[in-house]
Amino acid sequence: MDDEKALWKKCAEFHGHECGGLTIGYKAALYAKELLDLDFSEDEQVVCISENDACGVDAIQVILGCSVGKGNLLFHICGKQAFSFYDRGSGRSVRLVLKEKPREMTKAESFAYYQACEPREMFDVKETFLALPRKAEIFGSARCGCCGEMTGEKWLREAGGKKLCPDCLARLSGK
Repeated sequence: MDDEKALWKKCAEFHGHECGGLTIGYKAALYAKELLDLDFSEDEQVVCISENDACGVDAIQVILGCSVGKGNLLFHICGKQAFSFYDRGSGRSVRLVLKEKPREMTKAESFAYYQACEPREMFDVKETFLALPRKAEIFGSARCGCCGEMTGEKWLREAGGKKLCPDCLARLSGK
């Protein structure tokens, strides 16, 4: 119990405050750990695809080690409190979808409600439908032929005999 309190405190410190949204991600990460037997990911072993960019994602970063920089935290934004977790080692995955809470709750009541819930009470466990992404790739960089800024080669496009970054290409094409 003390370990969970310390972990909650660490999540709240990273996020900046305690709230219901952080609690959702906290409980989702703990549940994913339980269901898939996960540990903190030092590399890209554990992957999370979040269907929102809300507070809960911060707890997932702290608890599971998923981050945008490592390429194991991705977003499929569709406004749902849903998270797909993958374990590259075992090949297992799970999608956790937040269940509807009782209506007419204040922000404080909602926070207390989620804090009191067990993860299995909060989430529907479903099969993942989003493909497990490839491991992060490292790309070389080249100078944009218009603005001169270094750009990942993967994103440069040929136009008018020059390799252009997406912003310059959009400006030149009027988009």
